[in-house]
Amino acid sequence: MITPEPLSSHLDSPIRPPNEFVTARLRLRRPEPADAPLIFERWTQDPEVTRYLVWSPHQDVSESEAHIRRCIDDWNSGQAYVWFLEDPISGELIGSLAARHHHGINVGYLLARDSWGRGYMVEALAEVTRWYLSQPGIERVWATCDVENAASARVLEKAGFELEGILRRWDVHPNTGGGRRDARCYSKIRE
Repeated sequence: MITPEPLSSHLDSPIRPPNEFVTARLRLRRPEPADAPLIFERWTQDPEVTRYLVWSPHQDVSESEAHIRRCIDDWNSGQAYVWFLEDPISGELIGSLAARHHHGINVGYLLARDSWGRGYMVEALAEVTRWYLSQPGIERVWATCDVENAASARVLEKAGFELEGILRRWDVHPNTGGGRRDARCYSKIRE
């Protein structure tokens, strides 16, 4: 896996995104150590949620704790920014969205299985993308998804991303049987 460079290494001044975004139905916020048991219960151990991801389902909450520590460390260093999607009324965590500076802003996301098909990720992704593309020096937000991950492709298309093409043998998704897999590449650029 390639470790992305900090945003400040590619831009005149560091761009730190907001700690929080609020949309019509969601609050996107920075992860906190206390979230580990919640994400373990909601998505990190679910083989359906992790099917097309580059990491395997967590076997123990300690793996989710380590993940949150990495998210916090990456945020503090400017390596990557992760927000947890939260229902602002119930406080329930429903997913995660990450942004890394790598040839523009590269995004990745996941949703807890019981939150699929409700448009939450389209809403969150559109808001984060809008913010990034309004920043000086940011011209492109992009993402990849496994060629078999039709749901993720639909999210990107509904959020206004355009298919650029297929990246052959792009990434390894250990939960699909191993080996490098083809991916669709989508982007949204500043108009």
